[in-house]
Amino acid sequence: MKPALRLPIVSALAGIAATLAACGTTAEKPTPTAPTIPAASQQLLDDVRILSADDMEGRDTGSPGGERARAYIVSRLEAMGIEAPPVGRLQPFEAEVPSRSGLVRYKGTNIIGLIPGTRATDRYIVVTAHYDHVGVSSGLIYNGADDNASGVATMLELARRLKAQAPEHSVLIVAFDGEERGLIGAKHFVQAPPVPLSSIALNLNFDMTSRAETDGHLWISGTYQNPAFRPILETLAPNGAISLAFGHDTPQDTGSDNWVDASDHGPFFKAGLPFIYMGVVDHPDYHRPSDDFDKITPSAFISSTELAIAAFRALDQSLDR
Repeated sequence: MKPALRLPIVSALAGIAATLAACGTTAEKPTPTAPTIPAASQQLLDDVRILSADDMEGRDTGSPGGERARAYIVSRLEAMGIEAPPVGRLQPFEAEVPSRSGLVRYKGTNIIGLIPGTRATDRYIVVTAHYDHVGVSSGLIYNGADDNASGVATMLELARRLKAQAPEHSVLIVAFDGEERGLIGAKHFVQAPPVPLSSIALNLNFDMTSRAETDGHLWISGTYQNPAFRPILETLAPNGAISLAFGHDTPQDTGSDNWVDASDHGPFFKAGLPFIYMGVVDHPDYHRPSDDFDKITPSAFISSTELAIAAFRALDQSLDR
């Protein structure tokens, strides 16, 4: 657990307290004041806290906890007035996934919202984040605060901003199920898209956006495959202590250092669609029961989300020109 934020105590106050103590008088210590968090950012934090709470039971695909998480995300989209596409709000799917004991059949559900664009109305940016995690194992709940309640919260905050200030492209907001079970929700979406694949200008995928303080970066992968995007994104200035970094997508990045197929952008890439993945490096709580809300540093998460939103705006304004 990270230490609580404290305001520094000025030396003058310390001297007064020491003098009063010497005289036998107890000085009342000043109460530290917590940093003020804007209401919109508080909602960002609340979304992670709620989605990673114990009652979500790790949000495994097909579990009661996953169903509760889905109901929460749907309620947030509807509260923001984000409409469903013509195919409907929910996209159920089934898939068989290999396991040590044989094939396991999962039933999952993707969640979709639509925000119409103002310029390229028949071209779509598909913004994605998976809401599932690995559930419960050996009696321990894997809450997945960073992986990937954080990415869902970043996506919901972007959706709120786009509802207030419409994008140039039409946008599909998609919360994927089944990422932890082999990207099965994203694979189904690409196989049965709600809009023609030819109309998708970009997939922007958020997966683990809250722990950027680990190395000070929110990483962008996909500019090696889509080099035209890099000069657009390189112009974005750091936000607070967090800056953008580029990589984990070249032939020299091997094994777990290569993120090209590491999350839900993978099926889009394999389908020949442009993609950008935004996320943080692995940390000691990755895929552990300790990936909890109280490990998140609010300032770093807020900065990462602001950078993610700035990246969307820059790409939205530059594509299809």
